[in-house]
Amino acid sequence: MTDSEFDAALVAAVFAQAGERGWARVSIVEAARTAALDLPRARARFPTKLHVLIRFGSIADQAALTGATTEGPVKDRLFDIIMRRFDVLQAHRAGVTAVLDAARFDPMLGLVLTRLSTRSMGWLLEGAGIPAGGLRGKLRVKGLLGVWLYAVRAWTQDDSPDLSSTMTATDKALDRAGMLARYLGDKTPEEEEASSGIGSDEMPFTAPPPADPAF
Repeated sequence: MTDSEFDAALVAAVFAQAGERGWARVSIVEAARTAALDLPRARARFPTKLHVLIRFGSIADQAALTGATTEGPVKDRLFDIIMRRFDVLQAHRAGVTAVLDAARFDPMLGLVLTRLSTRSMGWLLEGAGIPAGGLRGKLRVKGLLGVWLYAVRAWTQDDSPDLSSTMTATDKALDRAGMLARYLGDKTPEEEEASSGIGSDEMPFTAPPPADPAF
């Protein structure tokens, strides 16, 4: 079993356990035993539950970045990459929901999730061909984080088989981000190219709305 396969199996076992008993009562040792995974290897790769969260976020990002493209409108690129990330969350829905529920009463856990999400948004932006470095890049990361948090809130209440409510919320949040970006003067690639002839991809910026922590 490769490291990637081992990690995926351990993460799945931990999140299955979280869905059954809550995040606070998760035991990596018990999860590894349930999944018939080597305990010394589990200890080496996942010393704490924080490492499980970090690896889960990485797995979600990898799935989101698979097939990422720099072609087409900014909104379409971001919509596709965000929904691919939701596919991973949906596969572990009970466990993810348990973590989010725990974060509402655990400020440190909430801070960890917010930081992990912020880092992930930078990867998603770059994967879609949108610069995430420098001051403007940091603003774009904040903007996409706001979109993500808004969409996650909808996802937690979305029981449709095709995540239609989540898709609607994501589309709406991206539209709002684009509107505010134009108001603030941060142009989309299409607008930038039309006005200057230089296709320097820009991410619409919006301040993140108040929301619960999320991956």
